[in-house]
Amino acid sequence: MQQLPSLVEYGSRRVIITITAVVCALLEIIDTTIVNVALPDMRGSLGATLNEVSWVITAYSLANVIIVPMTSWLSQQFGRRNYFAASVIIFTVCSFLCGNSSNIWELVVFRFIQGLGGGALLVTSQTIITESWPPEKRPTAQAIYTLGVIVGPTLGPPLGGYIIDNYSWPYIFYINIPIGIIAALLTLQYVRSPQYESKRSASEVDWWGIVFLTIGISSLQYVLEKGQEEDWYSSEIIIILTVTAIFGLFFFIWRQMTYKYPIVQLRVLKNGNLRIGVTLSFIMGFGLFGSTFVIPLYTQTLLGWTAQQSGMLQLPSTLFVAVMMPVVAVLIQKGIPQKYLIAIGMIAFFIYSLLSYKIIGPDTGAHDFFWVLILRGFGLGLLSVPVSTMSLSTLKGAEIGQGAAFSGMLRQLGGAFGVALISTFVTRQTDLHRSTLVSHLDVNNPDVQSRVAQMAGAMRAKGFDIETAQKKAYALMDAGVMKQATVLSYMDVFLWVGVMFLVCVPFVLVFIKTSKAKVNMADAAH
Repeated sequence: MQQLPSLVEYGSRRVIITITAVVCALLEIIDTTIVNVALPDMRGSLGATLNEVSWVITAYSLANVIIVPMTSWLSQQFGRRNYFAASVIIFTVCSFLCGNSSNIWELVVFRFIQGLGGGALLVTSQTIITESWPPEKRPTAQAIYTLGVIVGPTLGPPLGGYIIDNYSWPYIFYINIPIGIIAALLTLQYVRSPQYESKRSASEVDWWGIVFLTIGISSLQYVLEKGQEEDWYSSEIIIILTVTAIFGLFFFIWRQMTYKYPIVQLRVLKNGNLRIGVTLSFIMGFGLFGSTFVIPLYTQTLLGWTAQQSGMLQLPSTLFVAVMMPVVAVLIQKGIPQKYLIAIGMIAFFIYSLLSYKIIGPDTGAHDFFWVLILRGFGLGLLSVPVSTMSLSTLKGAEIGQGAAFSGMLRQLGGAFGVALISTFVTRQTDLHRSTLVSHLDVNNPDVQSRVAQMAGAMRAKGFDIETAQKKAYALMDAGVMKQATVLSYMDVFLWVGVMFLVCVPFVLVFIKTSKAKVNMADAAH
């Protein structure tokens, strides 16, 4: 495979290309979370049920995970510039159509198509940025790209909350339109397409690979998205789709290893740095999206915060990540071994989780979370850039796009696994803790009787009769038990996520080969 002249850019061209790619990645990631706060408004406006409106999120996620593994192949088929510009245009046009949807299923269809365009933006942006910078400066390039990946999930809820509070839900889609138009024009003007190999004819296209990939990944994503809602394997549809996902992915891997022109080059995973990088990307996705999911869930359900308030809580942490990115990039360029930065980042994330476990409670305030979340930003800053840089550092030519696709897919799946497992864990642990707490409540205990009498007296003062007042008193006590059980379940989440990161530290120090990475980076610079 022979690569044509270098795609490295300099001066204003590199600045414009980098900003365009980062903004496009931000658009895609923000759109995965901004919709969450608008679901109640959509439900009322479009006359949809809660289950129907949840498909607005699910359809976008399904499209993302289907398209991400195919982005490298599609770039080669149509040319990276053309494919990236087309993806921006699809994303932008569908943003307009989503905002103008007249019923829920029309919105779901347009969200799916929007997700096909959006998934390409995330991975192709990373490839464009990586190849626009010289190899010796790629840690800086990855720092800039990773900043968008970290900032996006945090900006979604407060931005969505502001739009919903001051305008209406269609505007969460309309804000993409002017940015998308500018990004498409800049892409056509400045982005260049590599020509690593000629595109395949229709007869050579791996159609069966596309079918198996679509069936396997979409089934897996549905199981992760809807498993908790459907009570997992008590649901026939979840069982069927789990089996479908297993067989779909099995036949997809078999097809890619045996077909002459596979749609996804699995052989690129022979690269040791990439294998370790995609594994760490999965773990990072689990921790990043899991913690981004659990904090708003805790503050909104237990503390009564709005989505905008919950999003703003995490903003200082995100800004601190922005401060960390260039610092970490400079440390890598100065030769600090990446495995040590990753290990320190994982330890910092563990400490953040442990502190969250200790401070969380029914009356935890924003000031309690401030420095804890700053520590999370410190950990993510040390993790994100080294992992992203290491994953692609020893790849060349078309392999960069293929490696970026794998990293993006595993990060997405890690996030999906994280949200699914955490939501299930919270539900199960809440039931367990509630059962334990109730077992310690004895109605014959004088303290319990005194507490019930006190609450019943308060109800009597509001005009309720004795029987109703006692029922309400017991209901309030039950609600208090449920709240305490939920708090304990969130504490468990933080503890176990932290332990997962701590357990990974020895593996990072053992399996990441510092000397090999340095040699290959030096080779790539020539």
